[in-house]
Amino acid sequence: MAFLDKHKAIETHATLLLVLSFLVVTIGGLVQIVPLFYIENTIEKVEGVRPYTPLEMAGKDIYVREGCYVCHSQMIRPMRDEVERYGHYSLAAESMYDRPFQWGSKRTGPDLARVGGRYSDEWHQDHFRNPQSVVPESVMPKYAFLFRTPIDGKYIAETLSTNAIFGVPYSSEMIAAAQADFAAQANPDADTDGLFARYGDKVNVRNFDGQPALTEADALIAYMQVLGTMVDFSTFTPDPMR
Repeated sequence: MAFLDKHKAIETHATLLLVLSFLVVTIGGLVQIVPLFYIENTIEKVEGVRPYTPLEMAGKDIYVREGCYVCHSQMIRPMRDEVERYGHYSLAAESMYDRPFQWGSKRTGPDLARVGGRYSDEWHQDHFRNPQSVVPESVMPKYAFLFRTPIDGKYIAETLSTNAIFGVPYSSEMIAAAQADFAAQANPDADTDGLFARYGDKVNVRNFDGQPALTEADALIAYMQVLGTMVDFSTFTPDPMR
């Protein structure tokens, strides 16, 4: 009873309650935050994760510009129903080069964390032009204008440079070759040796939108097709210390 009387005194004294609440929150916050300053990296390094190519980066920017994140998340939670539907749960490392990340908290449409390679380029072309043609119950708007909007990557080097400032490991060579790599990835007849040397030999190289000209649809589909494909989960073993 004595304890309850003391607790009542705290609850009925606004200033004391405020001070003690502040102390509790401060101590709890320090317990959570301080250890992070004493570990080398808060994100487990995973083999295969790389920065986006210039074309994929442009596609990500279009994805953000069009507000795709409002209806689609890119975060598979470690729950049975999500893993069975979408695939392996998302790793923090898969989003380490996203500025901003696309985790999301609402899904009007399916999660897209593992959409890469799940559908053909032709499916994506039909889906962006007229979503209801492939998913009749879809409420997604049409994005046919992307196939009519040219894109040349004129400022893609500046985009890479800006991301490099915030820690994305784009080298000076990557930035210098950004516009050439941008065009090469959507042209199967281009010299892609440099592109593969800089970003790895698993980079998708093809005409993504099925048209002669390079369009915003090329960039967006290139971005779609890389999501969730960087990590080989058949060989992935989680770090037990994390």
